[in-house]
Amino acid sequence: MSGKDEQQKDAGGWDYIWNPRTNEFLGRTAKSWGLILSFYLVFYLFLAGMFVFTMYVMLLTLDDFTPTNQDRLVTPGLMIRPRGELLELRFSPENTETWDAHAQSLDTFLEPYNDIYQAQTNDDCVPDQFFIQEDSAEVRNHPKRSCQFNRTVLEECSGLQDRSYGYQSGQPCVLIKLNRVIGMLPGKEGLSPYVTCASKKEDVNLGQLAYFPSNAAFNLMYYPYYGKRAQVNYTQPLVAVKFMNLTMNQDVAVECVVVSNTIAPGAERDKFAGRVSFKLRVNVFWKIKN
Repeated sequence: MSGKDEQQKDAGGWDYIWNPRTNEFLGRTAKSWGLILSFYLVFYLFLAGMFVFTMYVMLLTLDDFTPTNQDRLVTPGLMIRPRGELLELRFSPENTETWDAHAQSLDTFLEPYNDIYQAQTNDDCVPDQFFIQEDSAEVRNHPKRSCQFNRTVLEECSGLQDRSYGYQSGQPCVLIKLNRVIGMLPGKEGLSPYVTCASKKEDVNLGQLAYFPSNAAFNLMYYPYYGKRAQVNYTQPLVAVKFMNLTMNQDVAVECVVVSNTIAPGAERDKFAGRVSFKLRVNVFWKIKN
């Protein structure tokens, strides 16, 4: 191959990038590039416009205060405070470090339940009946009001009489709450759902239990729940259970369940449906006197 042929071959490779004879860049003229870029610009602007339009139409169907789609549970779950690690509460009354975190956790949790704060933000409702708040025609009744749940209702488990919530004396308090479900009416004929606790093992005796309030009930006046945005000051009702004489130095498996004439019993395969299970252990190191 001669030197002239090699120059023509090299020139042909560069001509694909820019051909000075036809004024083509990468095989296309300026007009061709302009047309294809204009097509893709219009095409993607159309897609973006369709996306914005469909999002706008979807947002028109949403309620700012109530979720459009709700996977309502047949049986809401229960939860405890303090939760401990893996729902296990192990402590030694004489060792403050083993239970101080539990007491501090309950202090923080119960702070919004202080009577003064409740009187300022919530209503003194009529007990044993639902607090239903309907919207007035096209005028939305927001924010909806909430009923007071005063910390003093928990009495010995309020942390006001005993700052250790019974942990220092080996009689721990555990707070129980029913998970929130928008629009749920748990109970009928004036009967509120209530909590009952027992040992998961038949051969283990929990001893005496004290409930606060004494009927261990979630009063009907705290229902229905309208949602976090619609009912900004909603105070979730609580039930406290105090274990008066637990067996020391032994793991005690406790199960608390909610009983109601409208809430279906939880299925056995779902350990959180209408119930909560946790373990308690009070370690006491007896001093042997010579």
